[in-house]
Amino acid sequence: MPRRTATLLTSALLLITMFCVGALINVPYAEMSPGPTVNTLGEHDGDPVLNVKDKPGRDGRPEEYDTSGHLNMTTVRVTGAEYRMTLFGALSGWVRHDSLVVPHETLYPDDKSAKEVDQENAEEFTASQESAKAAALKELNVPVSTHVLVGSVEKGAPAHKRLHAGDVITAVDGTPVGRPESVGKLVTQHKPGEKVTFTVIPAAKAKAAQKKGKKPSSKDAEKITVGTRKAADDGRAVVGIQPAVGHTFPFDVDIKLADIGGPSAGLMFALGIVDKLTPTDLTGGKFVAGTGTIDDTGKVGEIGGIQMKTVGARNKGAEYFLTPAGNCATAAKDKPDGLTLVKTSSMDDALSSLKKIRSGKTDELTQCKAH
Repeated sequence: MPRRTATLLTSALLLITMFCVGALINVPYAEMSPGPTVNTLGEHDGDPVLNVKDKPGRDGRPEEYDTSGHLNMTTVRVTGAEYRMTLFGALSGWVRHDSLVVPHETLYPDDKSAKEVDQENAEEFTASQESAKAAALKELNVPVSTHVLVGSVEKGAPAHKRLHAGDVITAVDGTPVGRPESVGKLVTQHKPGEKVTFTVIPAAKAKAAQKKGKKPSSKDAEKITVGTRKAADDGRAVVGIQPAVGHTFPFDVDIKLADIGGPSAGLMFALGIVDKLTPTDLTGGKFVAGTGTIDDTGKVGEIGGIQMKTVGARNKGAEYFLTPAGNCATAAKDKPDGLTLVKTSSMDDALSSLKKIRSGKTDELTQCKAH
């Protein structure tokens, strides 16, 4: 066999072998890509994303103003927990602009099942809605009362099946509590194995009162005694709950958006609520998208997958993207053409930027820069 032919044959066999290896060998990575982006001012699956109920206007009906433009929340699509990426798949994802390859454990930690991850994301999404409502109404000087509730209960913990997510905690061992951190301090005064008595208003009764715009009533309170166990990290007494802040709103703001998880839509929900409850058209008809967590005070926090969210927003037509300050440098390194990244640290920042956008003073916007 001529040397040239032998060389070509060897090279072809080597390429075939490499192709087979790349196509068959799995690597411990997962993939993130742009997910759906939804206008919080519009509809999703035939229903309004934001629906203000029972807010009395001048004529006695709920007062909700017309809006225009877009205030789009953005998402990231991720591969499932059981997905096994090939070497070729990883290499392809690393070179693509609209894909981000990350270690599998980043999305699905080894100490959590896929079901637990999904549940955690769902709880964060629910909590983000509550914070968005609180931040928006406080911005509008609408009174919002707060209380402490059970945010989540660890499966198999002493509190499991005794306390439930949504239960309002009014006292621990008879001592009233007004902040989530107070619950932990009172529990840890016990030794592991001792019992703690919680005074709670069951979730169902609390929700029924809140739907009427009323505070959960102490007359519905029950005393529940729960055991404690030793915490794995420092040996303190714990019952296995995560306390959280709950709110009572004077009217109902219904957020309908299925199959979405995580806390990153908080900012855009809050802005959408403000837009619907004020005569000012916040966007002036412009297409604005964004992301960011939000707390009760209106502080905006950074999120994951920012590059995929900016790509998804621009693909849908967004001109401006409200970007958490903590994500600015990363987002600016790979900014889609035609998209202005607006640095946002708070609700006030976002509202100020929207005023500049609708008035055409975009040269005054604080834009993200790559360091």
